[in-house]
Amino acid sequence: MKIIDIIKNNLSLILGLGILALIRPMMKITGIINLFSTEQFGSIFMTILISLVWLFIVVKKKAKNPIVVLVFAGITYSILAIILSGILSPILDGSLQGPLTNPLALVSVIVTNAIWGLVVGAVASAFLNRK
Repeated sequence: MKIIDIIKNNLSLILGLGILALIRPMMKITGIINLFSTEQFGSIFMTILISLVWLFIVVKKKAKNPIVVLVFAGITYSILAIILSGILSPILDGSLQGPLTNPLALVSVIVTNAIWGLVVGAVASAFLNRK
């Protein structure tokens, strides 16, 4: 099956998982992340929690190509987080900040989150192939 077909067949799942991951930056923006002992711990904890939710959803839905689905969920999250940062940083901080100010950071954010999706997708694939 071609990647484009996998994306088309799972578009709502990919978009939903990408949007779900926006919980982490929204927690940071609103300050809720500070309820954890440190912001760094909160970010790591939320990343792990989101990964587990992604894993659960993809396994529960028995996604045929969990690696592709989650790589594109990671890319979707990246794009949405970059847009969110571009909109909110001038409002909250008075100037544009984040990946939009640095092309290398822009690429880095997308690649990092694609790798995140790849890792979680590989775990999901292992779970689905066990059954």
